[in-house]
Amino acid sequence: MTDKEILLSLSNMLEPIRSDISEIKEDVSGLKEDVSVLKEDVLVLKEDVSVLKEDVSGLKEDVSVLKEDVSGLKEDVSGLKEDVSGLKENVSSLNEDVSCLKSDMSEVKTRLKKVELTQEVEILPRLRTIEACYTSTYDRYKTNVDGYEKLREDMDVMQKVVTEHSEKLKMIS
Repeated sequence: MTDKEILLSLSNMLEPIRSDISEIKEDVSGLKEDVSVLKEDVLVLKEDVSVLKEDVSGLKEDVSVLKEDVSGLKEDVSGLKEDVSGLKENVSSLNEDVSCLKSDMSEVKTRLKKVELTQEVEILPRLRTIEACYTSTYDRYKTNVDGYEKLREDMDVMQKVVTEHSEKLKMIS
């Protein structure tokens, strides 16, 4: 084999290596581009992570405030439970009072019926009798009032006459 043939044969053997190296170069070039894109993505991610950290910090503060609010609400609910318990006792007391009032009202109704019956049976007939007496007396007075006035005048005249006669009798005696 001659040198040329050897070189040719070596060249043929190196050809696949060269094509592989060429492919590797292309792959490395693609990888470089990918790495460049990844670097940009990492920067964006870093910025996003920074924003997320700020958001998480804000959320932590909000959660802290919410915890305080919930704590306050728990206290308020506890107070409301106590108030409701007190109201239940008051309602129970009010129910007893209402029951007492119902009983008292029943007694009042019974007594009121008795009073109404008494008025109807005893008092109203008596009032009618008194009214009738008063009315008849008024009617007699009304019809005789002129006579009373005349009697009064006559009495006045008689008193004057008696007084005059008494004076005359005194003088005579």
